[in-house]
Amino acid sequence: MQAFIRASFLAAILLAAGQAAAATCRDPAGFEKWLDDIGQEAVAQGISPEAVKQGLSGVTFDQGIIRKDRGQGVFKQSFEQFAGRMVSPARLRGGATMLKRHAATLSRIEQRFGVPAPVLVAIWGLETDFGAVKGNHPVIRSVATLAYDCRRSDFFKAHFFDALRIVDSGDLTPAEMRGAWAGEMGQTQFMPSNYVRYAIDFDGDGRADLLHSPADVLASTANYLQGHGWVRGGDWEPGSPNFEAIRAWNKSQVYSRTIAYYASKLAGDETSASMSQ
Repeated sequence: MQAFIRASFLAAILLAAGQAAAATCRDPAGFEKWLDDIGQEAVAQGISPEAVKQGLSGVTFDQGIIRKDRGQGVFKQSFEQFAGRMVSPARLRGGATMLKRHAATLSRIEQRFGVPAPVLVAIWGLETDFGAVKGNHPVIRSVATLAYDCRRSDFFKAHFFDALRIVDSGDLTPAEMRGAWAGEMGQTQFMPSNYVRYAIDFDGDGRADLLHSPADVLASTANYLQGHGWVRGGDWEPGSPNFEAIRAWNKSQVYSRTIAYYASKLAGDETSASMSQ
């Protein structure tokens, strides 16, 4: 019995040690040196030393971000459950209000990019309730933490460098760059690399501001969809090229179908992308 107890105790210790090791695959104590090294790499890539210094000032390793990354579960809700909850009467009313409030801007965006207003407003509403809930995590700290961790290091290193490029461009300050835990920011939740690639200044103030400017937010979202194959004049039924552009926005079939369904409700076509599909 004592041998069994010792074996069980040892197994418990090994299990706990394994779980602790899985929490992060690099020692957080090495983060500061790594941050200095990657900052030098950013300068070597052409990002200004001042932007790197400004962007990395006060950045620390965030164990909470690692816990969130490790704790992601598989999305299990059905389309009917998810869409029924997300496309609420309040969100439909809010979407209708935004379509009217920004009608002129949305019309100019559709003329330029070919993406209809209901699709853009549906994404805006689902992502942040039209800018009301953007997240409050410091973006550079989040992507630096996830780049230091070795689970998806290369993916987040690219976003880390592009976050510094946003600072270098003058579009946003590090203090303004706050968003979801994995680095998504702005009113339609752009990752830093997508921000660099697709964010545009549509209101003419000299900077692409996806946190505060609805015109920049909506035009940049349209620019992203156009860049992923949006076909002017086409519908967005599942199976269409435009639905595939929506899926590029979010690879979850359930989420993409919900965007399409919400957009169709806003457009007044309750049969397109219906829950019966």
